Amino acid sequence: MPLAPLSPIQPASTTDMVFDRLHDAVVSLDLPPGSKISEAEIARSLDVSRQPVRDAFFRLSKLGFLTVRPQRATLVTRISEAAVLRAAFIRTALELACLNAALPRLTAADLDNLAADIAAQDHAIAAGDRPGFHALDDRFHRRICEIAGHGYAWDLIREQKAHMDRVRFLSLTIGSADALDDHRHLLRAMRAKNRDSAETVMKQHLGRVKSAMDRLRGDHPAYFEESGT
Repeated sequence: MPLAPLSPIQPASTTDMVFDRLHDAVVSLDLPPGSKISEAEIARSLDVSRQPVRDAFFRLSKLGFLTVRPQRATLVTRISEAAVLRAAFIRTALELACLNAALPRLTAADLDNLAADIAAQDHAIAAGDRPGFHALDDRFHRRICEIAGHGYAWDLIREQKAHMDRVRFLSLTIGSADALDDHRHLLRAMRAKNRDSAETVMKQHLGRVKSAMDRLRGDHPAYFEESGT
């Protein structure tokens, strides 16, 4: 069967760029839960036409981050406990699998790179750089997937964990030190090739989102869906 020639590889489309910008703004709480946005305002702000904004809104609505209301302002959804817990379940399963696959493959260079990530996280906390710490946190976890030989798993994790990330960003002022300590304990267990200890630390680390959510709901009730919704 003859096959049509492939089209030249295209750079990221305007819709993709708008989507990425809005996705990052929602996850980082630059667009807080419950805030109103409009196609026209976003298009003017990003200096693009309304069509890519409309397409990006649709994609974000499918991920559960926007409620699109025809002829009315679009709303950034409030944080859903059910969505966060689903994301945490999927992320934990994938990261534990990657952790177990990484342990027998660890090299001295891998351990040095993980230690450097942790040192950079420490500097970010000292500088009060929440976005920087968040990015370094992700790099640490992505590196474990890559060591395991399953770097593609991070793409799946990143897609699933976005609902968790809003809670993570909200909790960084009070939870970043705990996250850093978890990373240190995890690296210590990985150096010792202690599978049970490493799994325990990873489960505790990723499970912190539940206790953080319970606490943050009291501090920021307007950011969360009402219980049972």
